[in-house]
Amino acid sequence: MTVPVSPVDPTPDPLAPRLVDEAECVASVLLAILLAHVIGATHVSWAAFTGYMVMRGHPLETLRRSLLRIIGTAAGALACLAVLESPLGTSMPVLALAMALAGTISLYGAITARHAYAWLFMGLTFAMMLYDRVALPLADPRAFAVMRMIETLAGTAACMAVSLASAWTLRRRWPAIRAPKPQGVGWRPDAMLHGARGGLALALLLGLATQWDLPSLVSGAITIMAVMLIPVTAVDGPNGLRQVSRRLWYRLLGCLAGGALAALVLGLAALLHGPARAALMLLGTALGVAWGRHLENGNHGRGYVGTQFTLAVLVVLVPDSWDAAHIAPGYDRLIGILVGMAVLEPVLLLGAALSKVRGAVTTPAAAQRSEAGGV
Repeated sequence: MTVPVSPVDPTPDPLAPRLVDEAECVASVLLAILLAHVIGATHVSWAAFTGYMVMRGHPLETLRRSLLRIIGTAAGALACLAVLESPLGTSMPVLALAMALAGTISLYGAITARHAYAWLFMGLTFAMMLYDRVALPLADPRAFAVMRMIETLAGTAACMAVSLASAWTLRRRWPAIRAPKPQGVGWRPDAMLHGARGGLALALLLGLATQWDLPSLVSGAITIMAVMLIPVTAVDGPNGLRQVSRRLWYRLLGCLAGGALAALVLGLAALLHGPARAALMLLGTALGVAWGRHLENGNHGRGYVGTQFTLAVLVVLVPDSWDAAHIAPGYDRLIGILVGMAVLEPVLLLGAALSKVRGAVTTPAAAQRSEAGGV
């Protein structure tokens, strides 16, 4: 990340802007955890996730991402509630079709639309609520929707508070550049096909879950959607398969590395009690967030590893109760990645093979048209 420094400093430290960004993320996550505990959130880690993912150096960028995340979460929750509370809301074929449609539309919007972040979270929230209902049939989806909004609001409030405080202090010396205004790319059939493959994988995951007791359904669905989010220029042909597969491996690597750090901190924390345990886990969280953001901002093309490193740390070290901290959420995330990979990769391989066959069939016809046009 390149951020201009104040012209009054003739010899700026090139690491300073990155350190400021990392400090902002740490402060945002810790404040989100505090707010989530104060309001009694059910999943404190989701507020922490939001506090990390929404945070940007420029306050207006943070505000924009906050609003888009809130809007996308609300839209996805309302859409899923409409499906689950309809007369056909208990039919698995209907739920699978709804998941395929929501996944396709969400991924297409996340790849091509101007407000891509909202489209992404519309689909993610829809998927989380739907798979949560399948895994826990007696759970109230309305309670899930309300609590997810509360957790999102806690995380975005923390981001805005830290971003504004930083703008009035640290960012006066190391100001951040506001990102260019995003633009949509218009109708892209290849992006729609890419989104449909993701939607198909989500529907297959739901169908398989009705036949076998698959673990980590929600985490598997999130994995499918997250790794399918690639640049629109890379969605067609073998390049799309390579990009998604790379993101899958980066997600797995980041999860393993972050989980290892979290397990170490959790093991040390188990030797302590009360406030000392919470303090050590918060310290581990802060170190994990700072290191993950440092990896994410590195100039090495593997920033996604850093993102997943941080999220793995948060899912383990940010429990709903400090006394109930356990490594199980980390295992759940890891298994979900493997389940998502096992379902998604065959769909992508089949899609790539069909694209190759289609290209081989259409190429001669295209050549004939080109020759005829030259007559």
